[in-house]
Amino acid sequence: MGRDEHKTGSNNSGAMPQTPKQQKIQPSEMMEEIANEFAELRKSKEAKQQKGQRK
Repeated sequence: MGRDEHKTGSNNSGAMPQTPKQQKIQPSEMMEEIANEFAELRKSKEAKQQKGQRK
């Protein structure tokens, strides 16, 4: 048996998903955005640790 040479899939199978313009941030604001994300992660980690100590 040979390989199937018929490619299946949609026309957009090779396209990458696009970000809507209102969700994009400027490159100059990128470091601030990353810092905010790390701060949120740190807060959630500390909250989980405090919750675990109460038990």
